[in-house]
Amino acid sequence: MPASVFFGVRMSEASIVETQIEQGPLAISHAMPEAQCVALGIFINVGSRDEAESEAGIAHALEHMLFKGTENHNVRALSEILDTLGGSANAFTGRERTCFYLCTLHEDWRQGLDVLLDMLLRATLPEDEWQRERGVIYSEIGMVEDTPDEWALDQHLQALFPGSSVGRPTLGSRDSLAGITRARLRGYLESHYRPPRLLLAAAGRIVHEELVDALSGRVWPQAVAIPDRPACERAAGLQLLPRDIEQAYITLSFPGLSLTDRDRQIAWAANQMLGGGLSSRLFRTVREERGLAYSVDSSLFSLSDNGMWTISCATDPAKLSACIQAIEQTLGEFSACKTEAGELDRALRQLQVQMRMSMDSVESQMLRLAARFDEQAVKPVSHWVDEVGKVEAGQVDGWKAERLAAAPLWSICGPAAALKKAERYLHH
Repeated sequence: MPASVFFGVRMSEASIVETQIEQGPLAISHAMPEAQCVALGIFINVGSRDEAESEAGIAHALEHMLFKGTENHNVRALSEILDTLGGSANAFTGRERTCFYLCTLHEDWRQGLDVLLDMLLRATLPEDEWQRERGVIYSEIGMVEDTPDEWALDQHLQALFPGSSVGRPTLGSRDSLAGITRARLRGYLESHYRPPRLLLAAAGRIVHEELVDALSGRVWPQAVAIPDRPACERAAGLQLLPRDIEQAYITLSFPGLSLTDRDRQIAWAANQMLGGGLSSRLFRTVREERGLAYSVDSSLFSLSDNGMWTISCATDPAKLSACIQAIEQTLGEFSACKTEAGELDRALRQLQVQMRMSMDSVESQMLRLAARFDEQAVKPVSHWVDEVGKVEAGQVDGWKAERLAAAPLWSICGPAAALKKAERYLHH
């Protein structure tokens, strides 16, 4: 296959290889021969979006419980094995994906793979561990409630996607968790965390044929069929969240883009210019010129079929209305003005540097391989570095103007008196 050339660095597309294991997961690897370690991840094509309201938080609960022992190792032995491997082991639950992963020295990757598969396929889910761990998750929910920016974002997402599981917190609620039994955990695990919903990703000093050999010949129980994810509609308007806190938190969202949107490199450039760095429009206006906030930024949140473009800011409640005004003015100017060459070049350079720096991380490269759930092939980082370099000012102008012309959803959290002033300003 042809290799891509960028900034004097060459990267062969052949370094990413995949094989469908018979009755098992899709195995995909990214060879990094000079690395000292290997990152392994088991991705499951299921997340909080796939949960019924009565089982909200069950995927996140399983994220915890798969570390609580297997048929071969109790919870203490499993923890000791993971520590002995000496790298890092962790997991995360998203709205559409769940992942269990570890990073270890290249000579230990087979043992690491055996541990991950043991956790997934032979988890014991002990009743006493679930009773304790449910309490731990209650504490985790409490931590979010005590962290105003995280809590406000959860409220924002529920209002942005009303009536949809997309908007629900991945942690679930105390009520939904109280109704989840060990038997229900077992049923959900055996129904969903199985092929063909599994993807096994590896990046680092690993030979693909050896990975395939390690996965072949195993017995793979199969998942049940689940219906397609229903579409989610995006809301607009104003959400006021009164809380007696020291800062006021502003979150607003416009339409974004899906994970496979063909304009994603254009969106990345627009986002970088708006709120992606120290020279971005929002940072320069809201913080540097007017001193209204310590932090202000923008980000893109993408799903398989939807997405949002979000601006977040924290400010003194006394400056809330002035901060909203500054954000509105910045958005208006950014939407209407033509992109300057220097501003675009700086944003594209930032994106390319971030992408190239990620190439040194086996963990980053492993996490990228989950894109295979959404696309026919995972494109190497070099492809996206090249694509970003082709973005033109006119493309950015069209994309940002279209998105920012839509009505946003504003969520504002802070003291009631400050919210009243902000409401009057926004309605005016």
